[in-house]
Amino acid sequence: MHCVRKVTDDLYWVGANDKRIHLFENIHPLEDGVSYNAYVLLDEKTVLFDTADWTVGRQFLENVEYVLNGRKLDYMVINHMEPDHCASIEEIILRHPEVKVVSTEKAFLMMNQFKFPVNDNFIQVEAGDTMKFGKHEVVFINAPMVHWPEAMVTLDTTNGVLFCADAFGSFKSIDGKLFADEVNFDRDWLDEARRYYTNIVGKYGPQVMNLLKKAQTVDIKMLCPLHGLVWRKDLGYIIDKYVHWATYKPEEQGVLIVYASMYGNTEATAQKLASMLCEKGFTNVRMYDVSKTHVSYLISDVFKYSHIALCSVTYNLDLFPPMKTFLDDMKALNVQKRVVAVVENGSWAPQAATKMEERLDEMKQMTVLNEQVSVLSSLNTSTERELENLADSIIESMSQSYF
Repeated sequence: MHCVRKVTDDLYWVGANDKRIHLFENIHPLEDGVSYNAYVLLDEKTVLFDTADWTVGRQFLENVEYVLNGRKLDYMVINHMEPDHCASIEEIILRHPEVKVVSTEKAFLMMNQFKFPVNDNFIQVEAGDTMKFGKHEVVFINAPMVHWPEAMVTLDTTNGVLFCADAFGSFKSIDGKLFADEVNFDRDWLDEARRYYTNIVGKYGPQVMNLLKKAQTVDIKMLCPLHGLVWRKDLGYIIDKYVHWATYKPEEQGVLIVYASMYGNTEATAQKLASMLCEKGFTNVRMYDVSKTHVSYLISDVFKYSHIALCSVTYNLDLFPPMKTFLDDMKALNVQKRVVAVVENGSWAPQAATKMEERLDEMKQMTVLNEQVSVLSSLNTSTERELENLADSIIESMSQSYF
């Protein structure tokens, strides 16, 4: 049974939701599934913009056939070749052998790698090229490394719809809703949109900014991403979020406390630091146990908050392994422009602070506060005073401009 929604005149959402999936890219936990978005334009010519993951292939194909309603499919525009969007290309070609596939040269190479039978029915486009399908005309805009090298976005200059590939997407299935103004986005969607961006695209901030600069030169009225909700109102809101994330500017003044504790003593130290901050009037504090929290949630909040407090036990004269993984992911995703407080623990040879600072030194524009705290097994009167000095330093640094 088909399940489609009208996006705007002549344009239909033909995607599908996957609520059974547990891991996106077999890495990132999904608590509420994900949507795979694709769109069909009905003009003098019919156009399919992208496809869907094969896990939802049956629903996607039923949706496409329902919207076409017996018409042939003239064109299939592929903006992004990641398998969660291109996996159904072959089935579309088998069902519509007349279809012409429109995409970039690099995308065509990837289609051959995936063994899709495109053959001679391929139209290669470059930045600035246009195509007219009747009253609708589109222009193609390159978006390399947002977040694959072949990626492009397609702007319908007739109605201002931007088919924006993986930009402006989000985790979560849409469950009947389609537009961002149909939900409480701040409450129910923002965290998952941030977690999606920071973990999937986060490394490529400069490339995202290049795309946003290109977008400023055209008249965009609607954002149609490949995951998540369509934006038809208040586009400035989500674009502003993307500018923050792409430039590594924090959304909020706040403290993210991430601790690694084996027997509870480092956790108690982290809890004491949080309590001190709150007693001093600064309550925008978020705390995570690095051993129990998937790193994708930690990365998301690293992008959100201005300050990070790392509290780690020493393990084999090195960092506790989950804390090491977290810092390695921060570096891999190009995290920068944060103020960091460091607290270590060890019963005979504390090394965690040195190891954390070594990794932070490999990142860009990270300011490590001088008030380092070294706990021997558990807090005592002396280290409690040092911890309070660290809390004061964190709060004082809120008013200073480091970057």
